[in-house]
Amino acid sequence: MLYMIIERFKKGKVKSLYERYSLEGRQLPPGIRYIGSWVDENVETCYQVMESPSEDLLHEWIDNWKDLCDFKIVRVITSVEARRKVLGR
Repeated sequence: MLYMIIERFKKGKVKSLYERYSLEGRQLPPGIRYIGSWVDENVETCYQVMESPSEDLLHEWIDNWKDLCDFKIVRVITSVEARRKVLGR
């Protein structure tokens, strides 16, 4: 399953977030695959796509970062899957 993770960096915590990432990496539990991420120009929000067998596993990962970010998890499908779903092909 694919998920869009929307991370809103807590005020004053961005430098700490990048320092932790530099030292400890993403800290992903086994089973989660990082696909890609994009950050807004103000470096306030990060949009990450992850693949995970369950949302529960994502919450384990979030526990490592929730002191620095607020998270929203959105289940997503690819545009190809969306077209198939809508058109039935």
